Amino acid sequence: MEKSRMTLPTGPDTLCFDKDEFTKEDFDVDHFVSDCRKRVQLEELRDDLELYYKLLKTAMVELINKDYADFVNLSTNLVGMDKALNQLSVPLGQLREEVLSLRSSVSEGIRAVDERMSKQEDIREKKMCVLRLIQVIRSVEKIEKILNSQSSKETHALEVRSPLLTGQILERIATEFNQLQFHAVQSKGLPLLDKVRPRIAGITAMLQRSLEGLLLEGLQTSDVDIIRHCLRTYATIDKTRDAEALVGQVLVKPYMDQVIVEQIVESRPDGLQTMYKKLLEFVPHHCRLLREVTGGAISSEKGNTVPGYDFLVNSVWPEIVRGLEENLPSLYNPGDPDAFHKKYTISMNFLRTFERQCGSQASVKRLRAHPAYHSFNNKWNLPVYFQIRTWSSLQRCWSDAMFLPSLAHRLWRLTLQILARYSVFVNELLLRPISNESAKDIKNPVVTSSKDPSVTQGNSEDQGGGPSESKPAASISSTQLVYVVADLDRLQEQLPELLETIKPKLEMIGFKNFSSVSAALADSQLSLSACVPPLSGRIVRDLSESCFSYLKSALEVPRLYRRTNKEVPTTASSYVDSALKPFYQLQSGHKDKLKQALIQQWLEDALSESTQKYCETVSDILHSVRKMEESLKRLKQARKTTSPNPGGPGGGMSDDDKIRLQLALDVEYLGEQIQKLGLQSKDIKSFPALTALVAAAKDQATAEQP
Repeated sequence: MEKSRMTLPTGPDTLCFDKDEFTKEDFDVDHFVSDCRKRVQLEELRDDLELYYKLLKTAMVELINKDYADFVNLSTNLVGMDKALNQLSVPLGQLREEVLSLRSSVSEGIRAVDERMSKQEDIREKKMCVLRLIQVIRSVEKIEKILNSQSSKETHALEVRSPLLTGQILERIATEFNQLQFHAVQSKGLPLLDKVRPRIAGITAMLQRSLEGLLLEGLQTSDVDIIRHCLRTYATIDKTRDAEALVGQVLVKPYMDQVIVEQIVESRPDGLQTMYKKLLEFVPHHCRLLREVTGGAISSEKGNTVPGYDFLVNSVWPEIVRGLEENLPSLYNPGDPDAFHKKYTISMNFLRTFERQCGSQASVKRLRAHPAYHSFNNKWNLPVYFQIRTWSSLQRCWSDAMFLPSLAHRLWRLTLQILARYSVFVNELLLRPISNESAKDIKNPVVTSSKDPSVTQGNSEDQGGGPSESKPAASISSTQLVYVVADLDRLQEQLPELLETIKPKLEMIGFKNFSSVSAALADSQLSLSACVPPLSGRIVRDLSESCFSYLKSALEVPRLYRRTNKEVPTTASSYVDSALKPFYQLQSGHKDKLKQALIQQWLEDALSESTQKYCETVSDILHSVRKMEESLKRLKQARKTTSPNPGGPGGGMSDDDKIRLQLALDVEYLGEQIQKLGLQSKDIKSFPALTALVAAAKDQATAEQP
């Protein structure tokens, strides 16, 4: 209607704009002009606007002339309008009161309906809770009734009952138990459920004990039906992993401990192969029934199998890896490269054969994704093996057994290529992320699944012929980086010895320009030494991050003392010892492999980085404490209380001063431990500033005491 009253007169077709543009709610002059300029010049736009303005003016005059009489008589027609309006005000007021009354009545009715609906919903919820609790009680009583049927009166009869019947009873109990668990979860938090919970726990324990005993009995008697009933029952109560763990502990572990014996393996030349052969025989001899029941064997009847189990992956393989790690630790020792190569090759052949026993590609994928699978691969210290082989290859090139004068130039090129390739390999290690390692890893380094480029291809073949799996980025531990630095240092020291070995061989062919040979080896040595700084940087960064991960626990100090009435601190916090633990481990664990000056430099740089962050953290804490203290003082002035800060018993040291004193003790203890590491605290960047910061805080804390 509004738009119909604002109908504008139609202009000539030659206008460069649409008259309806003026009636739009979002009409904008700038946009209108810019849009018209795309079609015509400004002069033409101006002429069209002036033309249309004249049309509008003419239309307005015609409109006024048309209704002129009404405009003139407007005041005359409104005479007596106020009396008419006053007469209407009374009935309109009455109508308004009636509408408001009706509205109030309707609102009260709606409110009453809402209350009743809410009560009904509450009753419905309580009814459902009662029904669930009734179902819980019924399930508990039903299960207990089944159990009570095996009372003392029937003990003799039940002793001769067949295991299959017992399995069927357990399966009935498991089905009811599954419903019981569902309703118990839905009724969580209800008081009655807490009273029934001990009975549920008793049923759970009884069911698991009965299932374990029956499964072991089925395995011992080779009864397929009993095993099937047990596994189906385990699946019903969602305890498949418990069944696999039971098989691993009771069936697999004793066999592995009997077969994997280091003395027997080392007593025979083919001891490792014989051991692996016996391990492979375990699956067909002892897991045949389990595989038939779970569908892992070719002879399994698909309609009569119990899915959801993989005993080879979750029971057998973890126990094999555990047995090898605990009973045969020398298997992974790379000290003898020839023996290591033989053990590794035999072990990878065993792994491929074991994968073929899995029976399906899905099972193989689960095996390769299992933590025990990665643990087995990670145990092989391939980088150390490669480093040993590198130096032995250099020596072998110029040994009397291999050297031929006519091949001297080729052997020399091979020597330089090996040294150059070694530098490339070390640089590639810098691209790998550093993995987390525990204190145990410091003394017993465990190599990750990452391989050096020289052995990557061979290892990929050893992993089996199946499809390649997507793996996370290869990582390396900081301990392994330390070993790489030690090897680089040792290799550089041995290069002069290699030069003395090469010279007599070159003299045999009349070569005299030994300066070029020395320069080439010097370039190789320079390339190797250039790898040390970035490696040192990675090691320092990892040490610093490990240290600060504990030092930032200082943020917890205010929480320990704020409104806790704890005693005044007298000793440093335990996080300081934890923060310095990696430094002590580095110093004690590698002092015979690295130069002491290099270790001290690492410690100093790492402590400087972590101390700088620690100083910032302590500064933030003290600043926060000061702000809190000022806020409490303002609160005291507003409330006229007697204490600006919660103090200790008997008006002792305040919480804020306890925090300051604790931080001061921590920093002082940190300085003492730095001295024990053989470092000077003044050489640690930011430590003097940190010491001054906490000293001022300590003085403030002690000065406020009487």
